[in-house]
Amino acid sequence: MLTAKQIDFYRTQGYLVLERQIPEDLIAAARAELAHFIELARGIDESNDVLDLEDSHRPDQPRVRRVKLPHAVSPVFGDLMRSKWILDPVRALIGGSVRLHTSKLNLKSAGYGAAVEWHQDWAFYPHTNDDVLAVGVMLDDVGPENGPLLVYPGSHRGEIFDHHAEGYFCGAMSLEKSGLDPADAVPLTAPAGSISIHHGRTVHGSDLNRSTRDRALLLYEMTAVDAWPLQGSFSEMGTLEDYDTRILCGDATIAPRLEPVPVRLPIPKPPQLGSIYQVQKAMSDRSFDVIEAPQREVNAQT
Repeated sequence: MLTAKQIDFYRTQGYLVLERQIPEDLIAAARAELAHFIELARGIDESNDVLDLEDSHRPDQPRVRRVKLPHAVSPVFGDLMRSKWILDPVRALIGGSVRLHTSKLNLKSAGYGAAVEWHQDWAFYPHTNDDVLAVGVMLDDVGPENGPLLVYPGSHRGEIFDHHAEGYFCGAMSLEKSGLDPADAVPLTAPAGSISIHHGRTVHGSDLNRSTRDRALLLYEMTAVDAWPLQGSFSEMGTLEDYDTRILCGDATIAPRLEPVPVRLPIPKPPQLGSIYQVQKAMSDRSFDVIEAPQREVNAQT
């Protein structure tokens, strides 16, 4: 369980890092599973239902930037999600009834791992209350040079920034227009096996991996069971029966808890839906560099 000091830090700062939270054998198993998924990218030309590929991917040089819904495609990731190592701190922060929103495994491979522009998760999926968070499991040592998650402390207690471009939701915000100072961002660095937790309204992003070391971050996004998604968001409920299968612990309810939280709906939806990497391409006021497309790479070699 978390200490009172850790809980208070999360409440005021909007994030938390727990070093070496996950046992080494579980991290080793997760790395082995990740290697399997990277090998699946060999020989394919484009992203599919499981793998999201870097723009610089080639079939003979596989470059994966995301494994989609890892909890659903791998028992290793599914079991870890339901373990006490993950759920105990989550329960301490948002209560005993927890629902999975989604999961993803983001890769920043050495030398080219893609950036993620500044955003708030809440901009994608506002709920009736903001007991909404993301747990990041560090599968590699994370330092300041290999694309760590960057957060703005205390930003979860402020406004929901505009994540639109050209009249459509683009899943990214302008740091300049927001008034946030780049110098105030905090990198979440820690050894492999550590976890980070950030509030759904916390402003965050991550730069390219400019180092010679990989950085893989397994993310579980979770909500209190009585936090219900608002119509117009990116949340997909399906039937009530389907929705309740996502409950990881605690009791189901059809009585949403309503809190006076700020909301800006992610509509109109972007003309071309896809992963956050695709959606954020519509953002012209970028804070991080962009990896060149494959054709540019080929030209540079010939």
